[in-house]
Amino acid sequence: MSAPKPQFLDVGKGAEARRIAVLARPGAGPPVVWLGGFRSDMRATKAEALDAWAAEHGRAYVRFDYSGHGESDGRFEEGTISRWLEESLAVLARYAPGRPIIVGSSMGGWLALLAARALRQSAPDRRPLRLVLIAPAVDFTERLMWDAFPAEARRAIGETGVFMRPSLYSADPYPITRALIEDGRAHLLLGAPIEPGCPVHILQGMQDPDVPWRHAMTLIEHLPGEAATITLVKDGEHRLSRPQDLALLIGAVARADD
Repeated sequence: MSAPKPQFLDVGKGAEARRIAVLARPGAGPPVVWLGGFRSDMRATKAEALDAWAAEHGRAYVRFDYSGHGESDGRFEEGTISRWLEESLAVLARYAPGRPIIVGSSMGGWLALLAARALRQSAPDRRPLRLVLIAPAVDFTERLMWDAFPAEARRAIGETGVFMRPSLYSADPYPITRALIEDGRAHLLLGAPIEPGCPVHILQGMQDPDVPWRHAMTLIEHLPGEAATITLVKDGEHRLSRPQDLALLIGAVARADD
């Protein structure tokens, strides 16, 4: 069976215009919306597993690629949290009427919380029913990048505007730009209580080298106690894409209707 072809959504105007690739599966129930991770795409393992679950159960499911990712337009180097949040909100507005269940992986966890806050303020009738966050990289540009970078990385960003960071998942390094770091500072959440306006379930591997499990615990401390739960996977790494991890994810999303 051939892979489904995406639709395209135009976001932004003028020099900021870009075409965002979207796969939207029609179905019943609150739409489940996938927000992927930094340098990931909508055809990755967890997103595909949720699509298979949605197909089996007749559920509405939406996934897309941020600009500079996957099948969407744009250069990765031009990406910022502001830009990717704008695209997330545009996809939610166009393809997820009503109150969605947002599933955010890594960077997508940060964007999910930012989107929930934006919807509470601007469109409360469309605020999420629930968030399911996988290794949520909240404030990662500051806490997991800038604060952890060696002096030479900070110097490269200050002097040239970019640091080519080695990757655990590819032989090729990837660019961390000054724009990404500076723009991220406008969206930091961990300095104050976070009020997502809905229950939050976090799935976190304790062997995660990218988003340490203690980072997830810091996030839990900032969420309302009665509406936040966390599942720690002792031998789980960042991607949480093993069969047993996918079963946990699908179970968390299925229970979101309860």
